[in-house]
Amino acid sequence: MDTITLGAGCFWCVEAIFQDIKGVESVVSGYANGANKNPTYKEVCTGNTGHAEVCQLVYDSEVISLSKILEVFWQVHDPTALNRQGGDVGTQYRSGIFYHNVSQKKIVVSILNKLNNDKVFDNPIVTEIEVIKSFYPAEDIHQDYFNSNGNQPYCRAVISPKVEKFKKSFAEILK
Repeated sequence: MDTITLGAGCFWCVEAIFQDIKGVESVVSGYANGANKNPTYKEVCTGNTGHAEVCQLVYDSEVISLSKILEVFWQVHDPTALNRQGGDVGTQYRSGIFYHNVSQKKIVVSILNKLNNDKVFDNPIVTEIEVIKSFYPAEDIHQDYFNSNGNQPYCRAVISPKVEKFKKSFAEILK
């Protein structure tokens, strides 16, 4: 099993997508690489702690490759938007890949360079690539959020369309 930590805006959206991928054994919403120990959602939402809202994925690399996970990652959010995804604005919503070892860093940097060289996006990718320094799981209410709260307006308006688009584009890797 391998672990990678991804920030792509609101962790509820990220979690809802990656939970449905074959080979992803667990997805934990949380906060990465900020200044405070054990931050709360309320603290992170101020944008003053330096944390990114992230999901930490544990995956079986014999079932799903890191390259495929990253392909999904770069397609399900806007990696060219600095510190925002849709209506969510602030450094806590930044695009980030927090790698856990040097091998992962090499893969991430290689793919990022290819995407930029091939001009896959109209604007340059601003996804930060950093070693994971700290990860704190979010409060229980934020875990499995979409599955538990799918009828809430934010889930219906924002998360549901992203999940449906993902399912159409990546049907071959769905659980």
